[in-house]
Amino acid sequence: QVQLVESGGGFVQAGGSLRLSCTASGISFSISAMGWYRQAPGKERDMVATITSTGSTNYADSVKGRFTISRDNAKNTVYLQMNSLSHEDTAVYYCNARSEYKLLSNYNYWGQGTQVTVSS
Repeated sequence: QVQLVESGGGFVQAGGSLRLSCTASGISFSISAMGWYRQAPGKERDMVATITSTGSTNYADSVKGRFTISRDNAKNTVYLQMNSLSHEDTAVYYCNARSEYKLLSNYNYWGQGTQVTVSS
């Protein structure tokens, strides 16, 4: 059984910070690419940040310099530190786990999503 359990979402004022966590089970976490995606009302689900098994990161232009993705393989957990939040960051944030080594395994899993609401 595969589970991606998210925490850390909630309400925050503009300019504030939140730290999202996602703990994975049922996968080989250390060789999985992990990511955070978000979906605002009426919009498509977009990539926010990803991190490969080797620690290479990628960010959406809209969050560069404000968000930081990291992982702790010992805890099977990926984090998203979100600073200087604005109203446009309001969305449901989804944790993603994806296989990197397709010959070994092929999967793409999602968490249930956690709401982040940024207010003034």
